[in-house]
Amino acid sequence: MSVIEQYKLGNVQVTVSKAERPNKYIVHCSNGEFISKFTVSEYEFKHYRRLMNQRISEAFNQANSPHSESESSHA
Repeated sequence: MSVIEQYKLGNVQVTVSKAERPNKYIVHCSNGEFISKFTVSEYEFKHYRRLMNQRISEAFNQANSPHSESESSHA
């Protein structure tokens, strides 16, 4: 698995590497406490990267929030 790119989103380390399937990438995210790993297509990574980063940040912020469960139940 070869690393395509590594970067930080606040306290979240993001690593993008090639998947075994053609034109697919594995995105691995970790902040030391939580880990998220998902697959995206090459097209999604190139054209929707900003949205992907926004959702990663939101998910990790929500996971770190002590009120995330109570807030989501009132939505």
